[in-house]
Order: sequence, then C-alpha cells, then structure tokens
Amino acid sequence: MSVKSQVSAQEWSVRVELAAAYQLAFLHRMADHIYTHISARVPGDEEHFLINAYGLTFDEITPASLVKVDLDGKVILDETGLGINPAGFVIHGAIHGARHDVGCVMHTHTAAGVAVSAQRRGLLMISQHAMRFHRRLSYHDYEGVALELDERERLIADLGSTNAMILRNHGLLVCGVDVADAFDAMYYLERACQIQVNALAGDVQIVEPSAAVAEKVALQFDKPDRVSRAKQWPAMLRMLKRSNPAFDAE
Repeated sequence: MSVKSQVSAQEWSVRVELAAAYQLAFLHRMADHIYTHISARVPGDEEHFLINAYGLTFDEITPASLVKVDLDGKVILDETGLGINPAGFVIHGAIHGARHDVGCVMHTHTAAGVAVSAQRRGLLMISQHAMRFHRRLSYHDYEGVALELDERERLIADLGSTNAMILRNHGLLVCGVDVADAFDAMYYLERACQIQVNALAGDVQIVEPSAAVAEKVALQFDKPDRVSRAKQWPAMLRMLKRSNPAFDAE
C-alpha cells in the first residue's frame, strides 16, 4: 500500500508541505548533509509529528519518505525503514509536546547561523532581517549533542513563548503555526545571520539602529494581515516546481 493511501488527506497535505520545505532548504543551502530536521505536527487527535528519515539528504525527501512518530519517539509509520535521528527527536519532540500552538519546527546548522550562535552578543539588530526578531528571540546554551532527555526541560524553558531561538555554538531554530510560517521565519533569520557575518568581516564600525526603530520593524512584521505572508510561500513553491517538478510525487 502507498503511504498516501494509509493516511488522511489532511496528513498528506502536511507531508507535501513539509517535503517542500526540505527541498527548499536544500536549494537555499540550509541543509547539513543528513543532519538537522524540519518537523510538522500531524492533524488530528493523536499526538504525532512527521520528521525526516535518518540517512536521507534534504533533496531526497518526499512526502512518502517522512517518518511519523509519537511524542515518546515510537515510530508509527516509516516507509523507508531508516528510523529517525535520536537528537532530532529530543529537540523536536520536546517542542511539539510542550507548545501546542506550534505546527512546525525547523532547526539548521548553517555556517552563518552557527557563526552567530558563537558570538557573545548573539544576533545584532543591524539589518531589517534581524529587526524582525527584536525582543522575539531566545537563546539556549550548548550542552553537547542533543541526546539527553533531561535537556528538553531546559530547552523548553529557554524557548518560552518565543518562536525563534539561537542554540549557542550549535545553530538556529524556529517555530511556526504551519510549515509556511516556520520556513518564512527561518529564511529571515538565516539571512540576518549571513548579513551579520558579512558586515563584521569588513573590520569597520557598524551602524546599529535604536531599539525603538528595531521594535517598530518587528511590529510591522508581526501584523497578521501583512500581504507578504500570503505571497512568499506560493512563490517558493513555484520556484521548487521549476527546479524539481516531481517533488510532491508519491
């Protein structure tokens, strides 16, 4: 039986969106070989979420290859037989279990993201991309590879009610109400880190706008009726279709 025939129409729709996010992350150079993860909550009464099979690169991921697991890490459906990365379960399972407002979690190990995570001051409000996260960004200190279940309590406490986090000496993490929302946030956070690394590489004084200006920008991005919210994800999907017309194949 195909995976599509075994799941609800709502779950299949989320699988297509999530597979698209993996493919787009690959296109935007936000992948780290077979590591890091994007997960999405499965619609319905059960506490299940979808995550990548351990061993596939981001450009290999399809809707059917995504693994469905519960909050205890038990595999519910895995066409690949590859299972999941334990570190991915520790981080993503913790957030899905604690934050029921979150439909998608995205975590990356990009060069720029890790570079900023290692800088003492963290993300600087030196670009419009960064100012989106003014006072809306949390930090979690590095404790080693995320394999210990007791770290989850500290991770959740540090995340609080924010939807974006810098994992010190590790990478970036964002949460969204759905896949489109999470990808939009990560795109901006990643670009903010790239801009910061480039700006600091020039060895010149940088301009830092006031906190008032940074908060003004953040509030502008917070608007629920912001037109770009409905425009960016469809544009991303069209880009993906041009690059890989079969990305949503069964």
